Amino acid sequence: MPVADLLSRHPDLWRGATRHPFLGAVRDGTIPVAAFDTWLVQDARFVADLLRFQARLLARAPRPAQAVLAGGLVALVDELAWFEEQAAVRGLDLAVPALPATTAYAELLERLDAADVGTALTALWTIERTYLDAWSHARPGAPEYRPFVEHWTLPGFAGYVAGLETAADGVPAPDADGVFTEVVAAETAFWDMAVAA
Repeated sequence: MPVADLLSRHPDLWRGATRHPFLGAVRDGTIPVAAFDTWLVQDARFVADLLRFQARLLARAPRPAQAVLAGGLVALVDELAWFEEQAAVRGLDLAVPALPATTAYAELLERLDAADVGTALTALWTIERTYLDAWSHARPGAPEYRPFVEHWTLPGFAGYVAGLETAADGVPAPDADGVFTEVVAAETAFWDMAVAA
């Protein structure tokens, strides 16, 4: 089963993660700055966790998946530098403690380290496809958030997600539905954290 079929197999979960009220509030400008900044700092923490997960996945991935994973790692390193720049401009402390949703996501990534490669690849594709579709839904974004929306919807990112899809399709997961729903639930909880901030 192609991983893209998972979106239509779980439409309500997918809608909840990619059409979340947080994203609508970014689009229309009603998200409080403090809530957005809380989410931004926690997302920087998540990206650092994702970098570690993806580096370990690259080491055990089949040869056809290695190039897209390596490219993604370089992009994550650049993304962390970008977060540092944004934090400096916005006066944010990236060293604040992880909130429960961030901690839970880190624990999920740790569990995925022990999963088979197909499951880990499906999870990574799900993470990045959710992010791409979610931020595409927030376009163009209110003026104060538009640079963020544009940053996370660049054509290169869409190409990367397509490459991950090919990699995940090449190594089927034994329980693709299970890992998909777990990751999408973690994504939704991460948006929820921002709205509750």
